[in-house]
Amino acid sequence: MAWQTIRASEDGGVTTLALNRPEVMNALSSALRLELAAALRAAQARARCIVITGMGRAFCSGQDLNDAGRIEAVDFERILNDEYVPLLRLITDSPVPVIAAVNGAAAGAGANLALACDVVIAAESASFIQAFTRIGLIPDAGGTHWLPRQIGLARALGTALFAEKISARQAADWGMIWEAVPDADFAAHVAARAAHLANGPTVAYRALRETLRGSFERDLDAALAVEARLQGICGRTEDFREGVAAFLEKRPPRFRGA
Repeated sequence: MAWQTIRASEDGGVTTLALNRPEVMNALSSALRLELAAALRAAQARARCIVITGMGRAFCSGQDLNDAGRIEAVDFERILNDEYVPLLRLITDSPVPVIAAVNGAAAGAGANLALACDVVIAAESASFIQAFTRIGLIPDAGGTHWLPRQIGLARALGTALFAEKISARQAADWGMIWEAVPDADFAAHVAARAAHLANGPTVAYRALRETLRGSFERDLDAALAVEARLQGICGRTEDFREGVAAFLEKRPPRFRGA
């Protein structure tokens, strides 16, 4: 399907969705949000791994304020509930892993769109900024949820209050993202990471994402019960039998996602 604000491509079980408004640093217009949601739904029906990235020099500069109408009449509550929440849920509840390949600046809601993904890989020249207080707002698009869980309350508060730019390397050192890689290696590295996930045990991936994403809301007994239930499911898959066979035969496994 042809999208106006999303460029989609497929390769070996990996679907890459590139935000395609480079003239405004891929700012999140209503059209982009709706098309990204539709593209995610389409990709989840056939892909084994999804990569979200940006065209041009930025990953995403956040909410497109020019798209929201008259500033004094902007209804952020409606925009967040009707457009951002469904989009973020498509990422967090995806049946396959989602990688954010942050190729440049990720600001405001754009930064938090990346943090919603399972794995964030950034080029070393990329940066993250919770720019909200610069215009009198609070972090949204899940920022108040992700930040304290990933970097702790003290760093989350400082990052949000001062709205200072965080380099990709610092973000990796803090645990905000998975890794920062040299710009020259970025595209090949992301492709290799995505291919690894696309060739992996997708049932197990889905189960581990469910357990880890919900871990902060469960006590130990609940966590152990969820582990037992999902491990039971994984243990009945062809992927488990293939994994064991490959281990015993000392060869790479050939997972099929079943």
